[in-house]
Amino acid sequence: MRVLKFGGSSVANAKNIKLVLDIITKKAATEKLIVVVSAFSKITDLLLLASKKAAAGDESFKEILADIERQHLDSLKELIPISEQSSLLSHVKRIINHLETLLDGCYLLGELSLRTSDTILSFGELLSSYIIAEALKQNLKNSGYKDSREIIKTNNHFGKATVNFEITNRLITDYFASNENQVVVMPGFIAASLDGINTTLGRGGSDYTAAIIAGALNATELEIWTDVNGMFTANPKVVKQAQPIAFISYQEAMELSHFGAKVLYPPTIQPVLRKNIPILIKNTFEPQAEGTYISNQEMSHTNPVKGISHIDNITLITLEGSGMIGVTGSSKRLFEVLSHQEINVIFITQASSEHSICIGILNSDADSAEESINKAFEVEISQNKIAPCIVEKNLCIIALVGENMKNHQGLSGRMFSTLGKNNVNIRAIAQGASERNISAVISERDVKKALNSLHETFFEKNTKQLNLFVMGVGNVGEKFIEQIHQQKKFLKENLKINVRVIALSNSKKMYFDEDGISLKEWRFLLETGETADKEKFITTVKELNLRNSIFVDITANESISQTYEQFLKRNIAVVTCNKIACASEFDNYKKLKKLSQKFNAPFLFETNVGAGLPIIDTLKNLIASGDKVHKIQAVLSGSLNFVFNNFDTQNSFHDVVKEAGIQGFTEPDPKIDLSGIDVARKILILIRESGYQMEMNQITNESFMPAECLDTTSNETFFESLKKHASHFEAIYQEAVSKDSRLKYVAQFEDGKANVGLRFIPKDHPFYNLEGKDNIVLFFTDRYVEQPLLIKGAGAGAAVTASGIFADVIRIGNN
Repeated sequence: MRVLKFGGSSVANAKNIKLVLDIITKKAATEKLIVVVSAFSKITDLLLLASKKAAAGDESFKEILADIERQHLDSLKELIPISEQSSLLSHVKRIINHLETLLDGCYLLGELSLRTSDTILSFGELLSSYIIAEALKQNLKNSGYKDSREIIKTNNHFGKATVNFEITNRLITDYFASNENQVVVMPGFIAASLDGINTTLGRGGSDYTAAIIAGALNATELEIWTDVNGMFTANPKVVKQAQPIAFISYQEAMELSHFGAKVLYPPTIQPVLRKNIPILIKNTFEPQAEGTYISNQEMSHTNPVKGISHIDNITLITLEGSGMIGVTGSSKRLFEVLSHQEINVIFITQASSEHSICIGILNSDADSAEESINKAFEVEISQNKIAPCIVEKNLCIIALVGENMKNHQGLSGRMFSTLGKNNVNIRAIAQGASERNISAVISERDVKKALNSLHETFFEKNTKQLNLFVMGVGNVGEKFIEQIHQQKKFLKENLKINVRVIALSNSKKMYFDEDGISLKEWRFLLETGETADKEKFITTVKELNLRNSIFVDITANESISQTYEQFLKRNIAVVTCNKIACASEFDNYKKLKKLSQKFNAPFLFETNVGAGLPIIDTLKNLIASGDKVHKIQAVLSGSLNFVFNNFDTQNSFHDVVKEAGIQGFTEPDPKIDLSGIDVARKILILIRESGYQMEMNQITNESFMPAECLDTTSNETFFESLKKHASHFEAIYQEAVSKDSRLKYVAQFEDGKANVGLRFIPKDHPFYNLEGKDNIVLFFTDRYVEQPLLIKGAGAGAAVTASGIFADVIRIGNN
């Protein structure tokens, strides 16, 4: 004998019921079945709403009743041949008429007792089970129907009645001992008291009905059919990477169910647990899927953690004070108060000093609990021996669950380390002596991040998911996205890094997709996005609160550089090629570095100097290893190097600068490069990263540009001014030729002083043969005295800059 239970989603409509009937028919070919069914999906909610509206004198209950009738009649008509519908339709209408009478009574009396509510709610299962039983007879003649109220007996505790197992078990065994049907369909959730009054079994009641039947008959197995492929390692609606659990123990299943795994309700397990009857959770819509097998069998555990779950809407109440230390009975008084108010305590932790005790309850019980506790301890409160209870609402309990956790060291450490790295603040911790469960209380806003972070740590084979929010998708931004798209598979397979772009924004549009933007069609998606709004972009990033979030700034915008503090304070990493923040006031630069450390949010800006060259990273390693920088000489502008390498008698200065812009070597405003400001920012960043304090105005900028060119207000007038002053630039070039030198724009730092300017470089200098758009940096340090440490390579261009940004992202992934 096997017991099958089908939930509301499985019997939501005729289409779904046909799937259920197919499953039943196939299984009935080999063994006898008892089939327990829930009400159609949402019908119980509609019944409850209709009864409340009726009791409140709201005639709209009639519309709800009409909707309930329509849903059932439509399903019956689709499932039953027309020739056999007449009597069955009449029977359903009689049931509906009875329901209408009860609702009319509530309307006239203006009240809704618990007893009446139970009777009204029972109609959902009575209707669904009748229709399904009749539909089953069309294909399986040897099938029947049994009203659960006749064989499941309870007390009169309406709303959640207690089963009388002695009588119930006897009635069940007596009935099925003489029943010869291959399949018997029964309504779940409903029962009756010993005096024949309708009762219900509370939340998860249909599962409970099936378990009661299975336990009484010593069934070979209890199958619970729902709309998911079993129990998952986490809630798949919150954690997209959650995986079905193939095998799990009763105890583990109960722990996960208690902490919000809605596939199963803990009391369901009790009747079968006592009899060691296995439970199989299956998906009605994917019957071929393996599902979850729950039993007491010893299983080999490759992962000691079976699942991560949570309970929402939690309030933490703390009672503390010196008056509790060494005083017996304080805890007893506290829990008695809560018991008298019928408040369920979900979470408990107490300091070993006995100075405080902390409990977790539902938000809905918080006000009542606070008032009752303060009243119970009002004497101690008035004497300042105990403080009024501290109430913290809108929290959540997260739990790590696994039967085999007790045999593995370090799981708590990994759990709390993961939460800490993601800036998830823990309000309270509890762990039972069985070590089957480690629980922590956190803010509701951090739930999604916490669950995904923990799931990544314990279930995703060390794959780290990075969530990118990209601001600026011009030349460099396009190359950056192309590189991510190209390397996505490689990163996942070889570095165990899963990069997702969650948001894109340019100056006109912005687009978000919490599941990751399709990089094949990002241009189209961005065009369909909403109007770009910097503040809304920042707010959305914060509200999403995703783990391993990275804000990527690929702009040269000062206002964007001023947002970094907001991101770092929320544990959101910042990767930027925008030099403005690191070249701003020294105090702001240091503040950003400190925020990065305080909130464990990486702040990386390798591309601020040398585009894709590993200049800053190399410098950091030098300093970290104890070396000290004394002197820096560098050509740090790929755009200026390109300009002066190509400027000659054949190519005018205007034309070469124009070409540099076309190839993406200059900033959108070329004056930033040609004025020397960009180079000054770069040498300033290197000086600061070397451990020195310096401000921008302390760097001597020896400009080679005429003042009129720098004072222009648009690119158009700027380029016109270059033509006007062509002779100025030609004179500079001719002077270099006369000195047998080449023009290089050089930055230098020595003896605490820094300068930038155009220099005539002789043939024997390392900078002389620097070609194209290359950069070069010479570090003179304690270790590199006679021969400096030299870094040389392409220092401008969209592709190399994008690769530098990408490298910073990968650094975060590897951290």
